[in-house]
Amino acid sequence: MITVSKHVTYFIILIFLGVFVYNALIFFKADNNKFYTPSKPITLNGAHDMVISNLDIKGGEADCIKLTNCYNITIKNCRLRSSKQNGADIINSKNITVINCYFENTETGVYAYKSEGIKIIHNQFKNMHGPLPKGQMAQFNEVYGKGNRVNFNKCQNNLGAGNPEDVINMYKTNGTVNDPIQIIGNHIRGGGPSKTGGGIMLGDNGGSYMIVKDNILVDPGQYGIAIAGGTNIQIIRNKIFGRQQPFTNVGIYIWNQHTSGCALNTITNNKVNFTNSHGDANHSWNGGNCGKVTGWETNTWGAEIDAKILPANIVNLQ
Repeated sequence: MITVSKHVTYFIILIFLGVFVYNALIFFKADNNKFYTPSKPITLNGAHDMVISNLDIKGGEADCIKLTNCYNITIKNCRLRSSKQNGADIINSKNITVINCYFENTETGVYAYKSEGIKIIHNQFKNMHGPLPKGQMAQFNEVYGKGNRVNFNKCQNNLGAGNPEDVINMYKTNGTVNDPIQIIGNHIRGGGPSKTGGGIMLGDNGGSYMIVKDNILVDPGQYGIAIAGGTNIQIIRNKIFGRQQPFTNVGIYIWNQHTSGCALNTITNNKVNFTNSHGDANHSWNGGNCGKVTGWETNTWGAEIDAKILPANIVNLQ
């Protein structure tokens, strides 16, 4: 019969405890060694010069984070999810940065209204549930001025998981001549079944000074990228693929739908392959009421691209 001393037994127990704790930490640890603290929804009014970080917020009936009349606030390394409202609701605020956060199953990811200096950078969004008029990854509503960015984000809407609208929407929003609104380097996969929503909507009810560059969109919905009005909007070097689905229409279009005017816009060096709901190639459409569109002839309509321009899954819980 083999006997084990008390000290050896304690040593073995400690080893097992160490393995258990290590595995537990691995399970709860996210990318970049981030740890999350569960939190109730946060509402701030008039707050400034602060960082909200490493929180896991399930919004329920409320916005996960709501900022009103705030400035110089960074929201980083947070999980904002499971809300019937917005992940981050930003009202009448200035210099707000949302970075390295994970959004899932919220009405809209980030909604900004009458604010300036809104930066949405390096975030992940999954299954924005809408419905119309919400359902965006990011929506700017009467956002203005300098320092507005929607850059290097990833959004995946799995068909049937919600009712997303435009993944990115710029409504009555204006940058400046020296600092246009940037929508750069975003990866978008999935959209529908909305017959009006799609990828990136610009100049919605007017707007100006935006640059939309180097984004990749796969099956984003009814359309890929659109200018619905406004001036000095640039769509440059994007890739858009859309397979036939019951709600698909067109890859890129420009068509003034408002009284605010539409002119001085650029659509250049994009690669588009888009099939409408009837099975017909419908890569682009110019409604003819926005004047000369600079660069129209430089685009590759019917480009040899397919759904593999993005991985099948681009968003991972972090």
